[in-house]
Amino acid sequence: MKSHLLAIALLLAPLYLQTPVTALNAVHLEQLQRTGSCVGCDLSSAQLPDALLSNTDLRGANLTGANLRGADLRRANLAGANLSGASLIYANLTEANLTQANLIVTALIGANLTHANLVGASASMAKLPGANLMGADLRQADLQAADLSSANLNAADLRGADLRNADWENTIRKNTKLGSTILPDGSIYR
Repeated sequence: MKSHLLAIALLLAPLYLQTPVTALNAVHLEQLQRTGSCVGCDLSSAQLPDALLSNTDLRGANLTGANLRGADLRRANLAGANLSGASLIYANLTEANLTQANLIVTALIGANLTHANLVGASASMAKLPGANLMGADLRQADLQAADLSSANLNAADLRGADLRNADWENTIRKNTKLGSTILPDGSIYR
């Protein structure tokens, strides 16, 4: 009987443990809205679709799981920010600073990253199909297993980037810089 109850409890436990955990700091969100700056803030799981955040300073901010779909983040400073698992689908990140940002498993489908700075960014398993990365600086970026299918990489700088197992089928790569880049097949472009 005890083993039967234990089995039922183990089967039902995941249902009770799926309560969403939100670490969003409301004070930080208010600060961002009021000042356009929130360095090191906790905005995890924030719901900011179509937000107007151009020129904001979000250095080192925690935006894990945030919804920034369609947001205007032109020239935003997101250096060192954690955007892991965030939705930036169709977001405008033109000239944004994403140096050393965590973009692991981030959805950037159709996002505009024209002339964005992604030097040293961790973007393994990121979803970038159809993204515009024209002129983007991706030196030393980790793009392992990233989906770059149909992305525009014209004039992008991928020197030293790691593209192992990335999908870059149908990408546009005119004038792309590839020195010392680890290509999807594991070979190094010389």
